[in-house]
Amino acid sequence: MTQSRKTGPCETALIVDDTPDNILILREILSPEVRTLAATNGREALALARAVPPPDIILLDILMPGMDGYEVCRRLKADPQTSSIPVLFVSTLGTEIDEAKGLSLGAADYIGKPLSPAVVRARVQSHLRLKAHQHRLEELVQERTRALLNTQDATIHCLACLAEMRDNELGGHFRRTQCAMELVASTMAKMPACADFFRKTTVEMLVKSTPLHDVGKIGVPDHILLKPGRLSAEEFEVMKLHTAYGRESLRRAEEILDHASFLGVACEIAYSHHEKWDGGGYPEGLAGEDIPLPGRIMAVIDVYDAIISKRVYKTPIPHSKAVAIIAEERGRHFDPVVADVFLALAEEIRTISRCHADFEEEREALER
Repeated sequence: MTQSRKTGPCETALIVDDTPDNILILREILSPEVRTLAATNGREALALARAVPPPDIILLDILMPGMDGYEVCRRLKADPQTSSIPVLFVSTLGTEIDEAKGLSLGAADYIGKPLSPAVVRARVQSHLRLKAHQHRLEELVQERTRALLNTQDATIHCLACLAEMRDNELGGHFRRTQCAMELVASTMAKMPACADFFRKTTVEMLVKSTPLHDVGKIGVPDHILLKPGRLSAEEFEVMKLHTAYGRESLRRAEEILDHASFLGVACEIAYSHHEKWDGGGYPEGLAGEDIPLPGRIMAVIDVYDAIISKRVYKTPIPHSKAVAIIAEERGRHFDPVVADVFLALAEEIRTISRCHADFEEEREALER
């Protein structure tokens, strides 16, 4: 294996040929515009192609002892680390069958020998420009995707804050429930019993959906939503409607997108997180596994956070008491599996809640 390094060119071509004179000819043709590396067999070529940084283009002979050029190309294209490197076959095999075989293996071009220096330079530069253009397009797509995700996250945050402010809740509730969801869902995603669900729904989708669980409260009248005392039976029936309001608003938003998104999961959470495992919840009185799993997870997280939080109508309750309530309601209010995962993570969730507490009283209660 030999190589020559120049300080001028910024692009690198890997020349693979078992005949040193052929390597020298190609180096002379490409110099000084392109920096060159060289390998005299397939194994060396694969090693250099996987180096950091990798070559920008590969000029590959076909007739080599041991591993021929076709096999080298097949392995390059099968490896995600090297599959995007353009491969140009350079060979004395010039029939249509030879060329078709090379291109079918993923080669970008086929140059026959004897070589025309002008043709070699033109084709190498053409493929280098194409690769640079593709790389720039990928960067633009990534930048656009990041911008869209940032806009999406900002919109979610805005909607969640509106719902929280109407309900006299502060930003800690938003962060606590979201972090707890990530912790619980990440743990459940590793459980065989949940494998089918998490093949279709990612942890990220659940985490993004969490802040929207009470977005429907925006539709509840102030005299009920902000009432400092106990709600009457009639008022509670109106309060229950926030689950339907939330689902409907999120459903309409997803219709605008015209494709499946995390909003489908958000709809389930908003509508079902007040259902109970024993069927005693609302809005539909669903029981057991008829309740969507996102709603079952959110139910435990939301109740815990409500217990340890300060509200206009209550003081924060100690963490130990909150955990005891979750354990008592296992199999009644809460899915036993979800409750068990939550209880196993109780100390980590306490740390999250302490970190994002809104009041010193809440931090003190979390110590007990």
